[in-house]
Amino acid sequence: MDAYEQVQKGPLKLKGVTELGVTKRKKKKDRDKAKLLETMGKIQKNQEEELRRHLDKLTPAQVAFEKVREKRHMERILKKASKTHKQKVEDFNRHLDTLTERCDIPKVSWTK
Repeated sequence: MDAYEQVQKGPLKLKGVTELGVTKRKKKKDRDKAKLLETMGKIQKNQEEELRRHLDKLTPAQVAFEKVREKRHMERILKKASKTHKQKVEDFNRHLDTLTERCDIPKVSWTK
């Protein structure tokens, strides 16, 4: 019986747990969201400032080139978005019909 004299009797006691029960810690959602919005605002302001500094260093010709490039990029995006998938497939099939048999690729079907 001497070997069992030091055995703890009763419930186990765990570290970090109060005796009355487990208490939940409050989440810091509001603070995290506020910090995130604040940092996003700062990042956006920094990007705008960098853009202004970058544009100040450019020559007028370079600024005009950047504007035209951005305009063409937007036009390209709008052109690609104007057609539906069905129209794109039909155009592709028409293009394949014009090719010679050496370059023959099986037609793409949009219905099955």
